[in-house]
Amino acid sequence: MAAPTTTETTTEPPASAPWRVRLRPMVGLRLRLLGWALALLAVASMSTVVVIRQVLLNQLENRITTDMQQEVTEFRRLVGGQDPATGQPFGTNLRAIADTYLLRNEPQDGEAVLIFVDGRFYQGTADAPHDLVTDPTLVARWTALTDSLYGQVADTPAGSARWLAVPVTIDGAVRGHVVVAEFGAERRAEIDRAVHLIVLVCLLVLVMVAAGGYLAMGRAIRPLRTVTETARQIEETDLSRRIPVSGSDEVADLARTFNAMVGRLDRAFAAQRAFLSDAGHELRTPITIVRGHLELMGEDPAERADTVALVTDELDRMNRLVDDLLMLAKAEQPDFLHPGRVDIAELVHDVYVKAVALGDRQWRLGRVEEVVVWGDRQRLTQALTQLCQNAVQFTGPGDLIELSSNAAHGRVVISVRDTGAGIAPEDRQRIFERFVRTEQGRQRAEGAGLGLAIVAAIAHAHHGAVAVESIPGAGSTFTLVLPDEGGSRP
Repeated sequence: MAAPTTTETTTEPPASAPWRVRLRPMVGLRLRLLGWALALLAVASMSTVVVIRQVLLNQLENRITTDMQQEVTEFRRLVGGQDPATGQPFGTNLRAIADTYLLRNEPQDGEAVLIFVDGRFYQGTADAPHDLVTDPTLVARWTALTDSLYGQVADTPAGSARWLAVPVTIDGAVRGHVVVAEFGAERRAEIDRAVHLIVLVCLLVLVMVAAGGYLAMGRAIRPLRTVTETARQIEETDLSRRIPVSGSDEVADLARTFNAMVGRLDRAFAAQRAFLSDAGHELRTPITIVRGHLELMGEDPAERADTVALVTDELDRMNRLVDDLLMLAKAEQPDFLHPGRVDIAELVHDVYVKAVALGDRQWRLGRVEEVVVWGDRQRLTQALTQLCQNAVQFTGPGDLIELSSNAAHGRVVISVRDTGAGIAPEDRQRIFERFVRTEQGRQRAEGAGLGLAIVAAIAHAHHGAVAVESIPGAGSTFTLVLPDEGGSRP
């Protein structure tokens, strides 16, 4: 029996697919933005064209009305005037008035003037677009008028026409009629040609905007493409890449936010790596000691007791080290502090009472100013207690340790001064780093060198700082500097 044939289908894209995947979103975004912009521009342009055409048509209708009224007004002036040929008044000679008027009249394009005398057509404008006198119904209507009347003829070979018919009254009797007709087809055709030209210009503008907008939007979204490429290239082991930022628009804000996010990730990973490195380095030694002594431990009870005491001491040291490392790791978290209003005078006094029990020293409480700050009381107590413990380790019986505080220039400074051994100048910048211990520190104090690093972490969490001034052989002054916000922050 033949084995069945198995057909495998792969869903992996070809080699060029990643390039297409990267390109498609940006091209799609550019085309969508450009499409919306062109759609809005097209709607605005067409709306403008429609409005312009309507305005021009309304102006044309108003101009036609004005022109018809002007022609009637000029004819009426002749009715009561003099014959320029004889210098005598026209009187009731309507034909002479008509001849003089038509001789002087220069009709507009598409305009025709028709004059009726005693109910019959007498004379009209030559070369009129269309002879309306051929319509007997319309003529009968005009010649029967006793008052002015506007009207319109819809269907003629020359298009629609508006007319104004006015009776001519001489000596109280209607002697004839004047009809002014306006054929607006040519004028409307001019408007339509102008509108067509405007439409063509709008289409040309749309094409130019489409081409220029496509290039401009490509430049505008280039930072987005840079963000995408940078995010794709960033790895857990390399968070040093940043996006070049220029300008102050939304895309620049996005790039700055992205850079800030990567910076936070970089610091978080750096803290993680430092924690693992420091923990591995510091825990390896006590683990080695414990393991070595346990492997060599004999059956002698005294030897066993010594080994157990040594192992217990090393385990206690490891426990303290782990607690300190966890404290430093937690300092990077947003919930490290639980802030509230802290009375500095009360805080310093409480720390002083606790610190007196740390060692046989000449403890003194200096000047303490009444001031309130916004901070975490327990963390500040921990930092000051650590500074006092550090002062005890580097002083001897009878040396002075003084606690004080003052407020000035928007800052609160809490000081721990001692008259101990002091710190060498080359060590003053290093002592706040993790696992840094000076030569004197190795001789005088136990621990892994994390105490001052914890103090610095607490100070930075309060947006403050810790500093030291020291004279070798004459003592040191550690200062914890906090922003003075008057305890007013919610």
